[in-house]
Amino acid sequence: MNLSESIKSNARLKKLIHYLLIPSGQARPRWWVSVFVNPWLHQRGKGAQVCRTARMDVLPFQPFTLGSQSTVEDYCVVNNGIGPVRIGDYSRVGIGSVVIGPVTIGSQVIIAQHVVISGLNHGYEDVQVPIRQQPVTSRPVVIDDECWIGANVVITAGVRIGKHAVVAAGSVVTKDVPAYSVVAGNPARLLKAYDEASGQWLRVPYIANKPHTPIPA
Repeated sequence: MNLSESIKSNARLKKLIHYLLIPSGQARPRWWVSVFVNPWLHQRGKGAQVCRTARMDVLPFQPFTLGSQSTVEDYCVVNNGIGPVRIGDYSRVGIGSVVIGPVTIGSQVIIAQHVVISGLNHGYEDVQVPIRQQPVTSRPVVIDDECWIGANVVITAGVRIGKHAVVAAGSVVTKDVPAYSVVAGNPARLLKAYDEASGQWLRVPYIANKPHTPIPA
């Protein structure tokens, strides 16, 4: 049994370690963790930048990686307390966005302003217990390479967004998004898809309970 498994299997030790890393009731790690521990544990590629006012709720017991030439803009929040956060090369997390792991963001991804991406959910089923005291669950969010996520988008737990997809501003994404497609709305639905045979982006009419049939844009 390694050190991590030993800590997890000992409830009292786990509680003590948690207290040493994070003040009670808070998500942000203690200052000494951010200054003396995280820089040695978490990988940042060449030219990667976390802007000064970004809030990095990043802890040593979960992975956090930031690829080469990638940026976490001002006023963002990144939290890996429940699951890892991995950001590829040449990607940008826009101003005021929130990323709560488990989340994987590919390379060459544009995330605009005030986007919320969360792999975390709160339990609510037991009506005798306040929601904040119920166990949390997590399902990974994956954003593949070359995607563009518009401003004020919400991406919920368990969603995968395929390569080179576009999510229009203000959308709420609750289901997987195909590669090379455009989605919009609340909940987000398919608007366009790239047709390899014609080399064109085609409109996809929305017909409830029927397959999407591309037509010329």
